[in-house]
Amino acid sequence: MTATRTTAELAYELYRRVDTGDIDGLVAMFTEDAQYHRPGYPPADGHAGIDHFYRHERVIASGVHSLEAVTVSGDEMGVRGTFVGEKHDGTPLSLRFADFFTLSADHRFVRRETFFSAPLA
Repeated sequence: MTATRTTAELAYELYRRVDTGDIDGLVAMFTEDAQYHRPGYPPADGHAGIDHFYRHERVIASGVHSLEAVTVSGDEMGVRGTFVGEKHDGTPLSLRFADFFTLSADHRFVRRETFFSAPLA
């Protein structure tokens, strides 16, 4: 198995953990000083911030990510896909997203930045 393939597989593992609610496993995939940037929320800093975001702030109750593309270059990874699910209030969600990651030498996430496709402009 190549290093690039191993790195790309991290993306599939991350979204699987999100979709199954494995927050402890998800948080462990990040470095202790990681940052997560997501539109509409303050940055989530470190394990405590990322854990708090997923347990208390994220408006999404459940759903499934489908990845369309994963691109790896050095310690950078980009992901494009779709998400279908629902919010805690029962509102259905169907959207396109892109995530950009920076990886540590031990293949954990140092930085994640999410973008959503929305008709704002």
